[in-house]
Amino acid sequence: MKATFAAGCFWHVEDLFRKVKGVSSATSGYTGGTMPSPSYEDVCTDRTGHAEAVQVEYDPEQISYAELLKVFWENHNPTTLNRQGPDVGTQYRSAIFYHDLEQEKAAKKSMKNLQESMPEKKIVTEITPAKEFFKAEEHHQRYFEKQGLI
Repeated sequence: MKATFAAGCFWHVEDLFRKVKGVSSATSGYTGGTMPSPSYEDVCTDRTGHAEAVQVEYDPEQISYAELLKVFWENHNPTTLNRQGPDVGTQYRSAIFYHDLEQEKAAKKSMKNLQESMPEKKIVTEITPAKEFFKAEEHHQRYFEKQGLI
């Protein structure tokens, strides 16, 4: 099954999900915008509408979508609009791109529960239908491994 998340720079998000038991692959890419086949340079202009995202392939026998959502929420700040840490722009937004009605329901429920647990802050994560996913250039895949950072 597929799950698609945006939570800031895709290098970190990809590495994070690769380490989750039950995840068979995590691919860095771009989604959520209007430009067909964008490049990294295109997305960095903040004019394509795309987010840096990670498409996760997982085995629901080993890990549930709800557990993937937990990993997503716990590893970024969903209360900062269009930024994560030093990365600023709509391409770094917090987003869940759902692939079916069950994922949509689970994502909205998990966000509601998280919001209720921290009423003093507003969660700005967007939850929208998955659009075409464009795989990022090869040098962005497994970036941390290639740089010797893990």
